[in-house]
Amino acid sequence: MRKAQGSWEKRILKSLNSMCTELNIPLAQKRPANEQKELLNKWNEMGTDEPDLSLFRPVYAPKDFLEVLMNLRNPNYENGEQPSFRNHLGLIQVPLKVKDIPELKEDFSELGLNIGQLGIDDSAQVPPEFFENEHVRVGQKVLAEQDSAAAQQYVRQGCPTALRADLWALILNVSNQPEDILYYEQLKSNVIQHDLLVDSLIYKDVKLTASNDDYYFVFEDYLYQVLLCFSRDTSVLEHFTYSSATPPKSYIQGKLGMEEYAVFYPPNGVIPFHGFSMYVAPLCFLYHEPSKLYQIFREMYVRFFFRLHSISSHPSGIVSLCLLFETLLQTHLPQLFYHLREIGAQPLRISFKWMVRAFSGYLATDQLLLLWDRILGYNSLEILAVLAAAVFAFRAVNLMEVTSLAAAEAVLADLSTLKVMPLLQIFLFATVT
Repeated sequence: MRKAQGSWEKRILKSLNSMCTELNIPLAQKRPANEQKELLNKWNEMGTDEPDLSLFRPVYAPKDFLEVLMNLRNPNYENGEQPSFRNHLGLIQVPLKVKDIPELKEDFSELGLNIGQLGIDDSAQVPPEFFENEHVRVGQKVLAEQDSAAAQQYVRQGCPTALRADLWALILNVSNQPEDILYYEQLKSNVIQHDLLVDSLIYKDVKLTASNDDYYFVFEDYLYQVLLCFSRDTSVLEHFTYSSATPPKSYIQGKLGMEEYAVFYPPNGVIPFHGFSMYVAPLCFLYHEPSKLYQIFREMYVRFFFRLHSISSHPSGIVSLCLLFETLLQTHLPQLFYHLREIGAQPLRISFKWMVRAFSGYLATDQLLLLWDRILGYNSLEILAVLAAAVFAFRAVNLMEVTSLAAAEAVLADLSTLKVMPLLQIFLFATVT
């Protein structure tokens, strides 16, 4: 896994370096004084800027990453003539241990059919308005006591809209003290003083994704502020101690290979890819104060999102999520799985982009926030794979009639009308196992 991650990182760096060479742009340079002043003046309206980014291209997109994951193999694993592990016919060929539905039911027991949930309109057991009123009261009590563990347990049943921002901040241990605001201001001054090549990649990504999204285009300025500051934040480097990834290094001109002249590039060690800004966009609905929005995003990234674009065997890592998704489909919807496979529409080719983005930009925002409640509540990304399988189950009748990958993609092109919680409940608790 580490070897594969290492060679993937080399490919990303090669792509970045060749862009530098082609465009004759340095990785980093100090901004002239007049440019610094201009940037400072328009800090809150960077979206009005229209730099020519036609020559810049995203370093990679999710589909490039999927190709890498499909080629992963375990060299210690005897394939021989025997059918591969558990006759797995999906694209992921690494025999990692993933959970089955009985184990998932146990893990996600609070999502059960007889437990009150926000995001379910007609729970048979409890009238929704009665549950909601009581749930809000309990939520206020959790906030009053500032109990992070209680908050994490509480959000498993969903967050009331009015309390979500404070509950997430409590779980993520973000308090936005004066020193945090000062730290954010320092990052901002770093952005103003130095121009990095990744700044253009961030601009390009926001323009290609969030700016074209009906929900998120209004937050364009926030996205630039948060992502530009994020790229300068060296405290993000700490997450590499528990990640399979390694931050890229750059050398001062003329000192290539001399470690004492090496610096991490970008300073936070994270090269943004196509769609990266969608990790921030939904948070803009909850936090309007830039330094708090920034801290929440940073915490979400170093706890969860980094796992969605690095190769590892962690249960919340993207490889395990892909395998969990394929295993759930193959086990519980075998006819659908075989049908799609036969027509050249491997289900993972469609669902991969949803999982890499944690469904941001695919679900309606209210539904996405209910899903992210559960990511925080269970401290796990496995629910992304379960939801991806549940979406296929929900559209199974239509999918059985398609005859090509393009037709299957068309059936699943619009997820914005889906209700997350009923889908998850039906798939987990009403599937015959």
